[in-house]
Amino acid sequence: MIRALAVPMLSLALAGCAVAPPSGGVARFLADERFAPPSQPVDAARVFAASDGMRRYIADEIGELSGSRGKQQALVDALRSKGQLKLDYDAAYTRNAAEAFEARTGNCLSLVIMTASLAREMGIGVRFQNVFVDETWSRQGDIYFSIGHVNLTLGRRPAKLGTRIDDGEQLTVDFLPPPDVAGLHWRVIEENTILAMYMNNRAAESFAAGRLDDAYWYARGSVLHDPGFVTAWNTLGVIYHRRGHLEEAERVLAHALDREPRNTRVMTNLVNVYSAQGRAQAAQEMGLRLARLEPEPPFAFFNRGMAAMREGDFQQARALFGREVERAPYYHEFHFWLALALANLGESEGARRHLALALENSTTRRDHEIYAAKLQRISSGRAH
Repeated sequence: MIRALAVPMLSLALAGCAVAPPSGGVARFLADERFAPPSQPVDAARVFAASDGMRRYIADEIGELSGSRGKQQALVDALRSKGQLKLDYDAAYTRNAAEAFEARTGNCLSLVIMTASLAREMGIGVRFQNVFVDETWSRQGDIYFSIGHVNLTLGRRPAKLGTRIDDGEQLTVDFLPPPDVAGLHWRVIEENTILAMYMNNRAAESFAAGRLDDAYWYARGSVLHDPGFVTAWNTLGVIYHRRGHLEEAERVLAHALDREPRNTRVMTNLVNVYSAQGRAQAAQEMGLRLARLEPEPPFAFFNRGMAAMREGDFQQARALFGREVERAPYYHEFHFWLALALANLGESEGARRHLALALENSTTRRDHEIYAAKLQRISSGRAH
């Protein structure tokens, strides 16, 4: 599954500034004076910019292939071939096009951006799609991230019968495609939304690293690029809350909830803000509204399972982690902790099986190394 969006929820649910001036509708929600300048420019022009290395790669490695295969197919073959780009998936950091190409790795959004940049250098039209999949989650400490899914199609439809804009057919590129992707619904999105997603991811990553000033400027850039992207408003509200600007946090999150009245991520964050303001009744009312929409929130069973592990109740932990695996079968951490519970119960075969699944579904090199080492220890008879 492509991990396109990382949104921090504080329950949670997500010097030279090259940032655009705020439009009138957005400006009233911003608080530039409350934050120090970003550590590096927040520059949208760099997101899709192709590097000299990318241009050389196109000329030297792909150019000679496109004559026989068509431009689209030649690029897709390069993306998929271990002898060409040798791409690795790594969800730890959202790179721009040039960074993803240089590292030959990235999360799905990074790889989509890189592919679009290469395609445009080759004269291939690009269309972005937001794919509607079951909501999935990850976490970093007390920060929870909602994960979405995007892909792109290379080549545009011909303007009329008998004409072609691009060389070759339309081809959809989907990094880490989810099961039965062909049957999923999708919606075409514009480049400004992709830019907003990129900025939001960077805001979430900065937030998780404790760089709140950087997080603010990236979230600011996200809402400016696409004011209709509610995820970015949620992220901005969380940043205000963490910095202690509760009035701004409430105003931004209320705006987000007006746009999406059933958005449980925004509701969760509003409960936190109301509680921090000492508004117990408002928090209770929003909490009841949230509970009706989401009686068992993300990680509910997991957190109870962790409590059971701390108490040494491995039977209960196994049952609770098992429930999370049932509703999120591709999330690596659920398999990892289920494996540890099984190992403590002496069920080594089951522990190895779930550790292997954790390893298979890991999304960062660091997690991959941790799970591989743990699997080796359990396989050798050492559970801890």
